[in-house]
Amino acid sequence: MLTLYIFALLIVLLVVNVPVVVAIGLTSIIVFVANGQEFLLAMLAHRMYYGTTGFTLLAIPFFIFAGNLMNIGGITERIFRFAKALVGHIPGGLGQVNIVASVIFSGMSGSAVADAAGLGQIEHKAMVDDGFDPAVSATLVAASSIIGPVIPPSIPFVLFGAITGVSVARLFMAGFIPGIILSAGMMISLLIIAKRRHYPQAAHAASLREIVESFLGAFWPLMAPVIIIGGIMTGFFTPTEASVVVCFYAIFLGLCYRSLKVTALPAIIWQSIKQASSLLFIMAAANFFGWMVIRQKLPDALIENLMNYGASQTAVLLIIICIILVMGCFLEGNAIFLITLPIFMPICTMFNIDLVNFGVVMTLLIMIGNLTPPVGMCLFAVDSFARVGIPALARHVWPYLAVIFVVTMLIAFFPQIALWLPNLMMGSM
Repeated sequence: MLTLYIFALLIVLLVVNVPVVVAIGLTSIIVFVANGQEFLLAMLAHRMYYGTTGFTLLAIPFFIFAGNLMNIGGITERIFRFAKALVGHIPGGLGQVNIVASVIFSGMSGSAVADAAGLGQIEHKAMVDDGFDPAVSATLVAASSIIGPVIPPSIPFVLFGAITGVSVARLFMAGFIPGIILSAGMMISLLIIAKRRHYPQAAHAASLREIVESFLGAFWPLMAPVIIIGGIMTGFFTPTEASVVVCFYAIFLGLCYRSLKVTALPAIIWQSIKQASSLLFIMAAANFFGWMVIRQKLPDALIENLMNYGASQTAVLLIIICIILVMGCFLEGNAIFLITLPIFMPICTMFNIDLVNFGVVMTLLIMIGNLTPPVGMCLFAVDSFARVGIPALARHVWPYLAVIFVVTMLIAFFPQIALWLPNLMMGSM
C-alpha cells in the first residue's frame, strides 16, 4: 500500500506541473517526514552527489555532444542522401528513407531526441517538399527517431548499465536484433499505409552510380558505428571511452567536410552541457528517491506479495510492462529508469528475469512513452520545428506505436532473440 501512495503522490505532483526533478525529490522528503525519519534527510546531498559520479555515466554527456556535432557538422545530410538512394523508390518514399536514415544515425548518437531534432528537420523538410502532409511527415520523423536508443550506442543502455551494474557492452549487443526487427516492422507498416493512402514515392529506383556516389559521400559517417562497436568488442576501449572517441571523430569529419567551424564549437558545447545537466540533475534527485525506496523496503514488500499470490515470471513481466506504459504517459523516459529500477531489479532477480534482456525491454517501453502524450518527448521535439500540434501527431502515430508494442512483447517473452548476439560474441553468462 505504501508503494501505491508514493507513486500516487509523485503522479499528482507531476500532473500539477511540478518540475520532474522537484517532484522526485519532494516525494522522497515527504515519505521520510511522514514516517518520522527526518534525520535521514541529511543524506540528501550525499545521495545526489553519489548518483552522478559513476565512470559509466560520463558516456551520457559525450554521446549528447556527439549527436549535436553530427547534426551541425553536415553528417546527417550525407546519411539522408545515402538512405534516399537505397529506398526512396519503395512505397512510402521519403518515409522509408526516414526510417533507414534513423537506423544509420542510431549507430552514432544513441539519442531519440537528438535524432528527432537534428536529422528529423532535414527529413521533415524533404518530405513536405515532396508532397507529404506535414502532420504525417512529422509523425514519421518522431516514430523513426525512437530507433536510435535501441540500436547501439544507446544512452538509455548506458544509464541502465550504470544503475544496475549490467554490462553496457552486452546491452549494446542485445539491442542490435530488436532494433532491426523494429525498423523492419515500421517499414512494413508504412508500406501498407502508403499503398492505401497513396503517399509520394520516387518514380524509379536510383541507378547504381547514384547509390555508389551517395555511399562514398556517406562512407566516413558510416564508419562511426564500426569504430564504436568494433573498439568495444575488441576491448580497445570501454563504452564510456567510445563516447569520447565518437566526439573527436565527429569533430574531425565536420572540419574535413568544412561544414563545422571551430568558432561554432563553444555554442555546441554549451548546448550539450545544458542538455546533459538537465538529465544529470534528474538522476541526482532520483538516486535519493531510489535510496528512499530501498530504506522503506518497498521491493521486499512487493516480492512478498507477488510470492503470496503465486505470481509467475510471465505475470511479473506483464505487471511491469503495464506499470511502465502508464508511467510513460506522465514521466520522461530517463526518470522512469531512475525511479523504477531500484524496485524492479530485486524482483527480476527473484523471478529469474535476464537483466540484459530486461534492459532492452525497458528501453523499448520507454520509447513508447516518448511517443505518447502528454509527455512524449519525441513528439515535442518534432513539433518544435514542424508546428503541426501534438494532437495531430498523436492521431497519426498509433500504427507505429502498435509495431513497437508488438516488438516489445516479442522480446520480453522470447529473450533468446535479444540475447543471441551478446551470447555469440561475448559468451553466455
